[in-house]
Amino acid sequence: MKSYSDLIEQTFYFPTKEFRVENDQLFFNNVNLMKIIKEYGTPLKLTYLPKISENIQYAKKIFNDAITKLNYKGSYTYCYCTKSSHFQFVLAEGLKNDIHIETSSAFDIPIVESLLESGHIKKDKFIICNGFKRPLYLENITGLINQGFKNCIPILDNLTELDYYEQNAEKDFKVGIRVAADEEPNFAFYTSRLGIRYGDIIPFYKERLAKNKKAKLKMLHYFINTGIKDTAYYWSELSRFIYMYCELKKICPDLDTIDIGGGFPIKNSLAFEYDYAYMAEQIVSNVQWICHKNHVEVPNIFTEFGSFTVGESGAILYSVLNEKLQNDKELWYMMDGSFITHMPDVWGLNEKYILLPVNHWDNNFHKVNIGGLTCDSMDYYDSEAHIAEVFLPKYDEEETLYFGFFHTGAYQESLGGYGGIQHCLIPAPKHVIIDLDENGEPVHKLFAEEQNHEHMMKILGYKP
Repeated sequence: MKSYSDLIEQTFYFPTKEFRVENDQLFFNNVNLMKIIKEYGTPLKLTYLPKISENIQYAKKIFNDAITKLNYKGSYTYCYCTKSSHFQFVLAEGLKNDIHIETSSAFDIPIVESLLESGHIKKDKFIICNGFKRPLYLENITGLINQGFKNCIPILDNLTELDYYEQNAEKDFKVGIRVAADEEPNFAFYTSRLGIRYGDIIPFYKERLAKNKKAKLKMLHYFINTGIKDTAYYWSELSRFIYMYCELKKICPDLDTIDIGGGFPIKNSLAFEYDYAYMAEQIVSNVQWICHKNHVEVPNIFTEFGSFTVGESGAILYSVLNEKLQNDKELWYMMDGSFITHMPDVWGLNEKYILLPVNHWDNNFHKVNIGGLTCDSMDYYDSEAHIAEVFLPKYDEEETLYFGFFHTGAYQESLGGYGGIQHCLIPAPKHVIIDLDENGEPVHKLFAEEQNHEHMMKILGYKP
């Protein structure tokens, strides 16, 4: 039987830019994972900070290359969607790259104020405020405007939201309008619950914004849940949106920007293929063509990449606690963690991540199911993005088998309830941050210890 290393090398183009094997052990972005495991143990979350900057710079390059190639007269601005990961070290790394911020809730605004206080941002940063806004969110956004954040742009999600800013903003301010996009045909509903429907936008502008003494309409915003894909659905919705921009631009001279949201995918398989540069060029080209056809100036283009920014920086490492043959053909590897608590997208959305062993690459391999620690029947992983099976090296009782899920950096902590109470009281694992020193060598530090029982007892009310 062939080794696990043979299986991977014959199935994929391997090694890759991110992954290589040396002395039977896996390296992730040139980080020796076994060395990290020996120091911290498992389960263990990792964040490799340089990947955040790398992806930001890449997106900026391909959009700006497209703008130059097409002689596009507008500019490109990269915003980070904070809901993907709110951690300070993520924002600090991203902001090294001259990016801007998109928020989703009231508690994002204290984060913005903290970044201002720490010197990571100045008051000229674009703060794009999305979402359906409850009173505290409205109050906090208005607070930024009144503090002098001249590029804080609340994106109107309904026809009454403007009322609060008109009544409470002490300065002139800019607003955007979110367009309610149609969903894919396989959705249970036809139109997004977020945003203002197409038919209401022009009348709303004429009645509420055209002669408004405080507010200026700066931006038209849209987003579709399925992301930026080379499909008839995506191009149809984008075109419809740009035609709306052109119609509005003809009567609104202040409107000069579109925000096409997020949606660049991340690698969920070693077989992943996606032409980012082609998609960026096609987006810019489509916007330009429609605007020229309608005889209006092209807009500046904003994006709000979240998963693309932070997703590929993350990994979660586990060890195999035991193997269990439950019948003649179903072999289980029991791991020292839980999908439901550590990677809820696996459980809730059947999401797939890159799965690779950290050691034992020279061992023979076999098909396995991976079982989590909770008592929930859905706490398992049994297929990969590229195949309906999972293969890992054979279990060795004398030397622990370690494995990792990679590109898990977006959403999992917030969805799983970081630092809170999770299913079966499975604790949040240790979290290690990896950066590069002045010589380009990986350095690491512990961000958070594994959650302990005293913390849980306090949350549950058993301790004061």
